[in-house]
Amino acid sequence: MQFRHALLRWYRKHGRDLPWRQTRNPYAVLVSEFMLQQTQVAAVLPFYNEWLRRFPDFAALARASQKDVLHAWQGLGYYARARHLHATAKLVQDRHRDGFPSEIDSMRELPGVGRYIAHATATFAFDQAVPVVEANTSRVLTRLFDLRLPIDHTAGRNALWQYARALLPPTGARIYNSALMDLGALVCLRRPKCAICAVKTFCRANRPETLPVKRARPPIAYLVENHALVSRRNKILLQEAQHRWRGMWILPRLALDGFKPPSLQPNEVYTGVFPFTHHRITLKVFVQRKRKIDSYLGRWFNLNALDTIPIPTPHRRAIISLLKPEGSHTLRLKEHSPAITEDSDEKHDRLRSRRGRAQRPSVLC
Repeated sequence: MQFRHALLRWYRKHGRDLPWRQTRNPYAVLVSEFMLQQTQVAAVLPFYNEWLRRFPDFAALARASQKDVLHAWQGLGYYARARHLHATAKLVQDRHRDGFPSEIDSMRELPGVGRYIAHATATFAFDQAVPVVEANTSRVLTRLFDLRLPIDHTAGRNALWQYARALLPPTGARIYNSALMDLGALVCLRRPKCAICAVKTFCRANRPETLPVKRARPPIAYLVENHALVSRRNKILLQEAQHRWRGMWILPRLALDGFKPPSLQPNEVYTGVFPFTHHRITLKVFVQRKRKIDSYLGRWFNLNALDTIPIPTPHRRAIISLLKPEGSHTLRLKEHSPAITEDSDEKHDRLRSRRGRAQRPSVLC
C-alpha cells in the first residue's frame, strides 16, 4: 500500500529513538506501556531506566514489597499503574513460569492489562500483526478517514480499531505501528503540521484541526482536603493512605470544627493546589501546638528516612516546604511559617488528559 510506504520512508528519517524500542523483552516493553499511560515520554525516560535497574525482570518485581514498588514509582503519579504492574509480575511468576504469554487473551487476564496494552505488547515484543489504537494513532486515523463519530464513545472506538486493522501490513507490524504513533506524536498533532506531513495526500479530512471529535468533558469539581503537620523532635507523624494513594504515606487527615472561634482553630501553615482526574484539590495543612496526637491512626517516621518511603507528590511538597534542614541529619519545623500557596506543575502531577508527543489510554486509579 502506498500509504504504508510513504509512512515508513518518513519514519526511517524522523522516528524517535526510544529505549523501549531497542528491546523485544516482553517485561521491558510492558513496563514502558504501563509508564507511558497519560505520561509524557520525557518524564518517563529517567523512571524507565531506573526501574529496570532496580527491577530487571518479572521475578525481581514480584519479590519486591509494595512499599518499594510505590517508592520507585513516586513522581510518575497514577499509582494504580504501579500496583497493577506489581500484581501482574506476581501472576506471571505463578502462572507463566515458562515466560510471558504471547496470546492477547492471556495478557488481558493480567491486572491493568486492557485491550491497548495487550495489543501494544503483542506487536512491540512479539511483532504480531495486530492494530494499536491510542491517542496519537487516534488522531491520525480519524483524519485519514474523516471520522466524525466521538472517539470516546463505543461506536467511534470500534471504528478506530477497524480502520487500524485495515491498514496493518501482513509483516513488520512492530515498525509500522511505531511509525504511525510517531506521525501522531510529531506531525499530526492537535494543531496538525499538514504542510510537512508525508502522507497528507491520503488524508480525507477537510478540517483536520477539528478532529478527533470527543464528548464534552465533565465539569471540574473543586475539593478541599485538610491535613495536620504533627512533629516531635526529629520525627513526623504520617498516615497510610487509602483509596487514591493506597499504600502510600500522607499527612494525617484533619477534621475541622467549624463551630469553634478562629482563635481556637488550628494554625494553617500551607496551601497547595493540585489536579486529579476531573477534580482540582486544595490541600491545606494545619499545625496546632496543643493537639492531642494519640487520636491519630498513624506512624512516626524519622525525618531522615522520608526519602525511603512512598509519599505522594502533593504531600511531599508540603512536607519539604514546612520542614527545613538544621544540621546534616536533622529537619525541624519552620517556626511561624506564613501560609504558602502553591499551584503544582500539572504536567508532572496530574492524570494527564493527553501526553504531548506520546500518549497511552488511561488506567483508572
